[in-house]
Amino acid sequence: MTDSFSSQPLLFDRSSVRRHRDRAANGDWPTHGFLFEEVADRLAERSLDITRTHDLVLDLGCHGGAFGQAMEAMGKAQTVVSVDISTGMVEKTPNNLKIVASEEFLPFASESFDLIGSVLSLHWTNDLPGALIQINRALKADGIFLGALFGIETLQELKECLTQAELEIRSGLSPRVSPFTEVRDAGALLQRAGFALPVSDVETITLKYKTPFDLLKELRGMGEANALLDRQKSFTGRKVLMRMAELYFEKYADEEGLIPATFQIIYLTGWSPHESQQVPLKRGSATTSLTDILDQKKPE
Repeated sequence: MTDSFSSQPLLFDRSSVRRHRDRAANGDWPTHGFLFEEVADRLAERSLDITRTHDLVLDLGCHGGAFGQAMEAMGKAQTVVSVDISTGMVEKTPNNLKIVASEEFLPFASESFDLIGSVLSLHWTNDLPGALIQINRALKADGIFLGALFGIETLQELKECLTQAELEIRSGLSPRVSPFTEVRDAGALLQRAGFALPVSDVETITLKYKTPFDLLKELRGMGEANALLDRQKSFTGRKVLMRMAELYFEKYADEEGLIPATFQIIYLTGWSPHESQQVPLKRGSATTSLTDILDQKKPE
């Protein structure tokens, strides 16, 4: 049995995803988890535009539980259930209602939740459309999904420099960075999963580091180390890493000698269908002719 909602080819080693998060949870998570907390706050703020309090909220792929805590602090959630594939991360969240479970196999009955939020977790699923279908199924009618995913421009500087370093030294490439979602595909993914009124938007968060090695340490501390099935299983050679660092400084270092790391965040909003929601008019149902409107504006 594969850890995937469908039979499509597997990209990620989910057991490695779990190990990486467990290691991060047992490390210095308060130091390295700040990006998740920042994005969780920004995602939760989107609920302020919805004039209702949600009785039951799912924090899916909860990491330290920042999204659920933000929703409670804003008075937008009565009860939060925290779920993560990592036992260590689930234990980190202060919430009493928490379950260790995969984002790819949700152990919930249909129409269970009023709102489901997911912060920087679903990019490690082997079948993102299938995961979104399960999320939609777990929502009550007129329930809402709020998601944040890493976009394709995430870590673009690191990808470029690693690629060039490997080509120079090894004359070949190893899969190293997750194939993140493209912005243009985000809305289509929600529609494919059956969500109504899908909305997507994007923002870029740029962090600065003293060296590329500090960035690599940060990614490990976040639990975001390489979990591709086709990844190189041995350690990256010192020559490749040193050349990558040289290229990073040459191409991207600022006046203070710091190097940037781009994190592109795609925000998703979708509603579980309900008859009360607005729907587009059927083609040909308009009662006003565009020709009539244009005629009215002709000069005398």
